[in-house]
Amino acid sequence: MRPTRIVVVGMAVALALSACGGGGSGQPAASGGRLEKTHLLIGVVPVASSASLFIAEKRGFFKQEGLTVKTEIIQAPTAVMPKIVNGSMDAFLTSYVSLMTINDSGAAKLKLFQHTMGGAPGFCAVVVAKDSPIRTVADLKGKTIAVNVLKTLGHTVVNAHLQQAGLRPDDVKFVAVPFADQLGALSTGKVDAAWLAEPFLSAAKKNGAVQIVDTIGGPTAGVPVDGWGVTEQWLAKYPKTAAALHRALAKGQQIAGADRKAIDEVVPTYTQISPDVAAAMRVGTFTMESDRAGVQKLADLMYGFGFIKTRPDVGQIFASVS
Repeated sequence: MRPTRIVVVGMAVALALSACGGGGSGQPAASGGRLEKTHLLIGVVPVASSASLFIAEKRGFFKQEGLTVKTEIIQAPTAVMPKIVNGSMDAFLTSYVSLMTINDSGAAKLKLFQHTMGGAPGFCAVVVAKDSPIRTVADLKGKTIAVNVLKTLGHTVVNAHLQQAGLRPDDVKFVAVPFADQLGALSTGKVDAAWLAEPFLSAAKKNGAVQIVDTIGGPTAGVPVDGWGVTEQWLAKYPKTAAALHRALAKGQQIAGADRKAIDEVVPTYTQISPDVAAAMRVGTFTMESDRAGVQKLADLMYGFGFIKTRPDVGQIFASVS
């Protein structure tokens, strides 16, 4: 893959954007038959959860399935909905919150194609500048908090911890700031606190940021983080391609769940954070499936905060891939 530049908390980072190969379709699938589409564009958030895809690329699992994968950096699927709806982006990393919010809005009908990460302590947290007087969740009253995208995972889990501390969501102001820009926003005083996930969290701490609350635990213990999403329309149009992509991603997921070193090896290649930060960061659980009770807890929190109008049947958000 060829790298393209992005920024992670003040450091130049590279995201592998393209794999080698020319155009074309109709190549044989590993399980027999011909794929409807062989060149795919996948939206990737440069966080630890994306490691399974880059493991699959590094180990040649996409190539084995007759696929050529290009990746594009995104903050959340909500930011690239036109590409998702028109089919020019085939799959994308999405938090469960984003997926359920989009489905509830009617903007698209999305399915969780492959689970990636379950929440675990230390994976995401609220931090403040090292000289900030804020040291507890209660201290956030009247303050401005940065999240990467509004009404997604960070917004939801921070709200839950605000409530636990006796605050209401409207006691603070949430603003959308890309992960890569949050440390700068903290240091210049544009925001008072920031919600960060790995590897941004470890990089921020290394630069002096102070954690005030771990947002996976207590009222948010056991919630799932994210997975690879697709549209129902894409699944119906490209069933053999979908099966091939799923096999490759699942192999990468299995390795991520069994071998932490495999995660540490690929994270610097698509974020260019230093290997020592990658090795030190905390990650969630890379399991093949999410805990449905955790998904329901997340849906209930979203409904309670008014992010969705109706409680979804969480069993219906998962894709069935043959």
